[in-house]
Amino acid sequence: MRERHDGRRSEAAVPRLGAADLGAELGPRATLVQFSSAFCAPCRATRRVLGEVAGMVPGVAHVEIDAEGHLDLVRALDVVKTPTVLVLDAGGRVVRRAVGLPRKADVVAALGEAV
Repeated sequence: MRERHDGRRSEAAVPRLGAADLGAELGPRATLVQFSSAFCAPCRATRRVLGEVAGMVPGVAHVEIDAEGHLDLVRALDVVKTPTVLVLDAGGRVVRRAVGLPRKADVVAALGEAV
């Protein structure tokens, strides 16, 4: 993603994802997108954390994507490890990205940027 001279990303460089990309509807306020793989133990724990957060924050959806089954999307978003988590705002714009098992508090804080 390109950054402007002031260190912020330009709007044109920030990816946007829609229901067609994800295979599921976006949340009305935000969407937690998780890229997983079949034999990834941290992916199972990430699924639990993101599911709990989505369940406690109204208007937030959790979508899990099998990385191996969606290689075009994985390549387009430069996903190199699982789990990778993207936080999308209501319009599908990626506002945060993390690799590895997230802490619940960090996910809630990241949602603050999206809503």
